[in-house]
Amino acid sequence: MILRAFAAFGFALALAACDVTPVSGPVSGSGPVTSQSQMSPSARQNARSFVRVVSRLEPVAEQECRARTRNVNCDFNIVVDDRPDQPANAYQTLDRQGRPIIAFTLSLIDDARNEDELAFVMGHEAAHHIAGHIGRQQQNAVAGAVIFAGLATLSGGDASAVRSAQELGAQVGARSYSKNFELEADALGTVITKRAGYDPLRGAEFFTRIPDPGDKFLGTHPPNSARLDTVRQTVAGL
Repeated sequence: MILRAFAAFGFALALAACDVTPVSGPVSGSGPVTSQSQMSPSARQNARSFVRVVSRLEPVAEQECRARTRNVNCDFNIVVDDRPDQPANAYQTLDRQGRPIIAFTLSLIDDARNEDELAFVMGHEAAHHIAGHIGRQQQNAVAGAVIFAGLATLSGGDASAVRSAQELGAQVGARSYSKNFELEADALGTVITKRAGYDPLRGAEFFTRIPDPGDKFLGTHPPNSARLDTVRQTVAGL
């Protein structure tokens, strides 16, 4: 379902890759809500496109989730984050009851050049939940904190040094496999996009427009070329 109404689509055009963000509460916008009669023609068209993509892709994502998981909440709640001045972004999170939320900022919806791009991003975010990336990321963070704290203790660090080591270890642990998580989500997102009737190759073209993160040590996202290759290989396999 779509939780939030659409506000004005007028923010700067950009497109950022997704984040996997665990939170304790539901995501909702806080900006002013604008009725469709107050929207520009292009904003109304963007809103209609987004609604169409949700109606087609959400049931496919939920079907894939039920087929690939056990004892996992597959009732996706797709929302619009209408807070003002948010950068173009989409992210997957969980509410307090563990229900998966996929949030799109208005600027990302505004920047998408076609419904295939919206569908691919939506499928990618759904894939993060299906693959259990939030839980796996948290486990990696805990493991990193334990290892670094142990090393600090063995080296004779005081309580402050151990706490600092725990914090650093959690950050390193959380980032260690984030690139793999993104590529996993690209692959499964390609499957979801295709089964919903959209073109994942056309949808993944937004990788050609966003800044390339390169291949930084402990970076959170892989190079755009690797992501495009993953999509092409997955489509070929289909």
